[in-house]
Amino acid sequence: MGNRLSKIYTRTGDDGSTGLADGNRIAKNAQRVEAMGTADELNCHIGLLIETLEASDPLGDVFRRIQHHLFDLGGEFAIPGSKVIGDEHIQWLEQTLDAHNEHLPPLKNFVLPGGNAQAAQCHLARAVCRRAERIVVALGHEDSINSASRHYLNRLSDLLFVIARVLARRGGRQEILWDQKKSGL
Repeated sequence: MGNRLSKIYTRTGDDGSTGLADGNRIAKNAQRVEAMGTADELNCHIGLLIETLEASDPLGDVFRRIQHHLFDLGGEFAIPGSKVIGDEHIQWLEQTLDAHNEHLPPLKNFVLPGGNAQAAQCHLARAVCRRAERIVVALGHEDSINSASRHYLNRLSDLLFVIARVLARRGGRQEILWDQKKSGL
């Protein structure tokens, strides 16, 4: 980090623009800023999820690593043309996902968010991750992006789904399965 912020407010954004890490200024509602902000929002949801875990829970290390990846991802969006997220990040997600999924029973129905507070929080993070992915896809239609960042978000949402299933089953509890019969009036 080159410059340390000693003053938090600068008033430069009062006109509805924000500065990118490369020095350029863009509108605060630009897709690139949406991508940065949603990566940050997702990171906050992951942080909240970490705080629900016991200090010794190995998922804490998984989520902390994801938080660092998400911070890097936001930085990548802040510097157009940069590439921080790569195939090794995606491979790590896939390996982590496979390790957690192998102990789960196959799905025969849709899963509703819930089961317990941790699982619900993980599902919320998954939903924000899917939104981040949609924003990154939109950004890719208007500007050049690192395709690995889009792939990363896709795999991360899959991992969050699997971990939500793991969390819902902890302590002998169960996932909440969608039941079409309960949809009727």
